[in-house]
Order: sequence, then C-alpha cells, then structure tokens
Amino acid sequence: MAYVITDAHPDDAAALGPLHLRNWLENYPNAAAGVDASWIREHRGSSATAEGITQWREFIEVANQRPAPHFCRVVRSETEIVGYLCGHWEESVTLGPMYLLDEAQGHGLGDRLMAEFFTWAGPARIRLGVADYNERAIRFYLRHGFEIAGEPYLWRERMPTLPMTREAPSAADGEPSVRQPDRA
Repeated sequence: MAYVITDAHPDDAAALGPLHLRNWLENYPNAAAGVDASWIREHRGSSATAEGITQWREFIEVANQRPAPHFCRVVRSETEIVGYLCGHWEESVTLGPMYLLDEAQGHGLGDRLMAEFFTWAGPARIRLGVADYNERAIRFYLRHGFEIAGEPYLWRERMPTLPMTREAPSAADGEPSVRQPDRA
C-alpha cells in the first residue's frame, strides 16, 4: 500500500478526532495503572465529538498559517488517514500527539514524520510525555535523540507518564542555540 504524508486539511478533523480516540483505546489500556476503556473515553472521548472535531479543525487551520505556532501532518493511505503527528510552540516545542495505525507501522513513516517535525521545530528544545508502559514509543523517541527528563508523573491523576526532551543543538553543533521554529 502506498502512503503519503501531507499537511492536515481542516476537513481532516472529522477523521482525526475519532482516530485519536481509536488510538488511545488500542494503545493505552493498562490494568495495573487503572487505565481502561471507560477512563480513556472520559479523558479522550471528547476528541470524537462535534466539539472535539471543531477543536481539531481550529488547530489545523492555525497549523496551516505561515508562520504557524502549530504543526500537523497526516499520513494518508489510498482510502483513509492512518496516522498523524502534531505539535506546538510555546516556551519550547511540544511534540504530540503522534500515532500510526498498526498497518502503517514498519514503513518508515514515523521516521519521516519526525524528520518533518524536526525541520519545523528547528534547533529548539522539544518536549513530550509518553505513557511509561509504552515501551515501543519510548524506544522510538530515544532513537530520535530524546532523553528521559525527570521522574514519571500521573497524567490526569492516573496514567503514569514519562517526560522526555530533545535538547536544542548547541552552537558547537553548527546551529544557533536559541531560535524559534521556522514554522514554515
């Protein structure tokens, strides 16, 4: 199957909201942490509602401005959106959410999404949070230069989350040490 990575379009919001919830339901249940489908629906179910889809649409519209304080790329198969990577700029750059459906994994798409995100972010410090039991995602982020940046914390008082950062390249690496993303 052929996959294409593109900018998200506002009309993609109708697919991204339910896809976001689907990925949480498939990837984050953890009995030991008390994270089950009910808890996920309570804390992420709104992404698939009309209000959540409107929020996705607004996020995408801002991400398509130039320069943009948000980043959002989608992975399209021949028939549907099968993944996405989003992020935003505040004091630092935050990566997330990032998901690929199982059938889209193993094709280098995560690496390609990450390369596009790094280009957008420029040499900025990037942070993210990942469920501390999502070993596959942790390995992926470590492979892309992220490091564990502190003790795990409980997201929404339940999900054990590991903070990770990828520090800005230093001037010694040939990059300026402080710069906002090009956001182009």
